[in-house]
Amino acid sequence: MVVILKPGTGQNDVRRMKAYFEAKNFTVGVTVGVDCTILGLVGDTTALDMGKIQQFDVVERVARISEPYKKANRKFHPEDTVVDVSGVRVGGEHFAVMAGPCSIESREQIVQIAADVQEAGAGILRGGAFKPRTSPYSFQGLGLPGLNLMLEAKAETGLPIVTELVSPEYCEIFEEKVDLVQIGARNMQNFELLKQAGRMSKPILLKRGLCATCEEWLMAAEYIMSEGNQNVILCERGIRTSETYTRNTLDVSAIPVIKQKSHLPVIVDPSHSGGYSYLVEPLSMAAIAAGADGLIVEVHNDPAHALCDGQQSLNPGQFRQLMQKVNKIADLMGKRVET
Repeated sequence: MVVILKPGTGQNDVRRMKAYFEAKNFTVGVTVGVDCTILGLVGDTTALDMGKIQQFDVVERVARISEPYKKANRKFHPEDTVVDVSGVRVGGEHFAVMAGPCSIESREQIVQIAADVQEAGAGILRGGAFKPRTSPYSFQGLGLPGLNLMLEAKAETGLPIVTELVSPEYCEIFEEKVDLVQIGARNMQNFELLKQAGRMSKPILLKRGLCATCEEWLMAAEYIMSEGNQNVILCERGIRTSETYTRNTLDVSAIPVIKQKSHLPVIVDPSHSGGYSYLVEPLSMAAIAAGADGLIVEVHNDPAHALCDGQQSLNPGQFRQLMQKVNKIADLMGKRVET
């Protein structure tokens, strides 16, 4: 349930109304907008008398929310959420580009790629230290040594870093060292991991599951937010369909759907969506035109010899060309690329 207070309601009245509902054992979120203040009630509101609430002199109107997700719901939070990743903003008018290798392979590799993507205009360095793979025989990443190499690249360039968290046992290390914590598609419904991520102070990048519906995706975000962490960025990375010419199918329609249903920022992974480097640019352009708040792109200095996903990685020259177009399309959409 949301309770919309009248324009001009003072802070004392807001606190009074919040205390009223908290006394009835509801968790109350307060959203202060330009024109009004909204109280979002989380709990079993079936016994609440909407007519009685409407009689408070500061209440404009009351509405029940039928969707199972509450904190991620735009009805609770009408204005776009902007997530700050160590100074790089994502959401609203702010467009963020995250770029780097699928997997960290060596110090020379990650430091050089970090410098290349920064020069091209990326604001956040991505890289895989832990790599959950379909086959147990595929390269699984360097683990913690890989994360340390990524930190060296951060020290060289100043770029914030995003990398994937695969187990609760690494939460403390990620809390200390990582700027943006990624929950991968395979772990989107790993509910214990989501709860642990919700107790972290670092923002979370939540990828959509391989066959997840938009509601299931938002419910996964709700798991994180229900534990206290409101800084969630959603990532559409393509879903599994019957198509075989692409690795996955980019669900462009999910971007405006999520924007209509939720206040959380949405970025797109054009690399995993198509699975081939020649698809990265057109899928990126489509994502920006559909309203995405950012991109996460795989860039490798030698894609032909990459240990992971080389066929979908851009080389630094291709990434520079992509960024030239990204800046133009983002500007047309009223967004500013963050660097």
